[in-house]
Amino acid sequence: MKKVAIILSGCGVFDGSEIHEAVITMLSVEQNGAQYQCFAPDVTQMHVVNHLTGEVAEQESRNVLVEAARIARGEIKPVTELNADDFDALLLPGGFGAAKNLCDFAINGGEASMNSDVLAACQSFAKVGKPAGYICISPAMIPMVYGQGAQATIGTDLDTAAGVTALGGEHIECPVSEFVVDEANKVVSTPAYMLAGNISEAADGIGKLVKQVLAMA
Repeated sequence: MKKVAIILSGCGVFDGSEIHEAVITMLSVEQNGAQYQCFAPDVTQMHVVNHLTGEVAEQESRNVLVEAARIARGEIKPVTELNADDFDALLLPGGFGAAKNLCDFAINGGEASMNSDVLAACQSFAKVGKPAGYICISPAMIPMVYGQGAQATIGTDLDTAAGVTALGGEHIECPVSEFVVDEANKVVSTPAYMLAGNISEAADGIGKLVKQVLAMA
């Protein structure tokens, strides 16, 4: 049975992992006959957002690993314990946490950098040629992991695509129901909620991405 590592970035679309995307990713892995283990960086979130009002909760502070454990039902490990030798593939769901807690793309755009532990984990898969799938806003990290010319999609948003290009990536426009494959780097990306109008649309592209990544493993 193939084993997949999933890196989460908290819990909640505005400051952590997009919950629908994370759960659909886990479900898709199992539906394709594989198993997964969740990981997250043991760091403080960039900030906490009240998901009812959309406002930043100035007085609150939360830990990415602790929050991500909510989605993983407690079955989660620090990303420093992620070893590519133990897995066949890697998946990164989206949500603003991917752009705020795994890297700082939400703040710095085309001059962004990644959390060093997350970068090391992602590059460990790249170095040994094991496939990876990046979902929603997570593909912004693809050029940071794979270098100049790496192909990625975040859908069709021009400003976000410009940031990916500025980081050295080759952005390819993509509808919500499809995915982009960088064959040379063995990395797959899909827009999910960068374009999806509902959970079914998000699930369509994510399901196809997971199937593709596992086929490449």
